[in-house]
Amino acid sequence: MNTSAPAPSRSALVLAFSAIYLIWGSTYLAIRVAVATMPPFLMAGARFIIAGTLLLAFLRCRGTAWPNARQWRVNTIIGTFLLLGGNGLVVWAEQVLPSGVTALLIGVSPLFFVLTEWAWPGGLRPTALTMVALLMGFAGVTWLAAPWENAAQGGLNLGRLAGVLASAAFWAFGSIYSRHQKHGADPFLASAVQLLGGGGALLIAALVHGDFAQLNLAGISAPSWAAFAYLVSVGSLVGFSAFVWLMKHSTPALVSTYAYVNPVVAIFLGWLVLGESIGPRTLVASAIIVTAVAIITAQKSRPAGT
Repeated sequence: MNTSAPAPSRSALVLAFSAIYLIWGSTYLAIRVAVATMPPFLMAGARFIIAGTLLLAFLRCRGTAWPNARQWRVNTIIGTFLLLGGNGLVVWAEQVLPSGVTALLIGVSPLFFVLTEWAWPGGLRPTALTMVALLMGFAGVTWLAAPWENAAQGGLNLGRLAGVLASAAFWAFGSIYSRHQKHGADPFLASAVQLLGGGGALLIAALVHGDFAQLNLAGISAPSWAAFAYLVSVGSLVGFSAFVWLMKHSTPALVSTYAYVNPVVAIFLGWLVLGESIGPRTLVASAIIVTAVAIITAQKSRPAGT
């Protein structure tokens, strides 16, 4: 935890955690609606570029200094891992996967946090119980994905599923990397630069993916525009900034508890708004994955040597 700055107030922590719990849970639905008529990487890149520009302009109006070269470099790297790898693959996957299932798969992020922290120089080896929970979590993902069945029988698209799991790994790496980098920018300035850097990387991916050629402004539906506006204003400016702030003022174990709530919010909204089905397999897999994440988070929260 960051000890160089004054401890944040309890109300600030509650608001920030509420943002990543509820807002991020709702963004899976918004992404699903947006990519129905928008190219995925172009939508995500435009979302973050607009949000980053607005946040940086606001900070500059309040007298915040322009980011220096190191702050641009470090936070662009972080933003690329978090937003191109962590979010871009999710957006791409949600062209096919239900929003609730995608959020449930992202719920395994704490598993990747554990593995990333272990692999990091000086990292601690997970406990035996944590290793059991890791295996349990991946078993839950396997049961949810049902690779032994095709899509018509209830299985998931394995390529898109792999993309979601890769996004969780990128997100974990980018988050841990951000905690080890000393760049001197306050969390909100860092958020702005990460949004701009990650948004720029997504636009490059959009060019490679052919999104600009696929763009048809006249064919974008009103719900997609509304979802895009929500993602820019609430999902990025509020939700992402809250996450970056919490990574500086709380522990990765506590921040990663959003993995409990996001799938519940996303699955409920997907069922309520889009009519996405919630079958027995989803419920069983949810129980297995959430239990595994709970064990891992509890183990990570214990003092060393206990």
